[in-house]
Amino acid sequence: MTHFKALTGAALIALLGASFSAQAYDADWKRGRVYYRSVCTSCHTAAPIGSINPSTKTKAEWSAYLLLDKHAKGKDKVSQYVSKAYRASIQATNKAAAKFADTPDAELMEDIKAFLIKGAKDGDAPATCS
Repeated sequence: MTHFKALTGAALIALLGASFSAQAYDADWKRGRVYYRSVCTSCHTAAPIGSINPSTKTKAEWSAYLLLDKHAKGKDKVSQYVSKAYRASIQATNKAAAKFADTPDAELMEDIKAFLIKGAKDGDAPATCS
């Protein structure tokens, strides 16, 4: 029984140590705003859909949308438009895509999510894009 308690205690300490050493990425909503406004909004404005303001959805709706990863009514993926490959394909004509060319996809997606959540209808600072 004492051996079991010692193993349990050691496992608990190891888990706590691992959780403190692994830090999650701290999303940058400002970087997300730059990308969203320069890439997403510019494309939507050119398309018949028109711009999509962050304040058109709630935080829960944006989170669900990004989690589903479905864009254009499921015809393609949101993550496709955040990928390094996509940024490389438009960087000649889009300064934000060029600026964030080497940013990891997951980080940029978290940045965009942070901006959308902050600017959501029920967010800290409901935002519109111009």
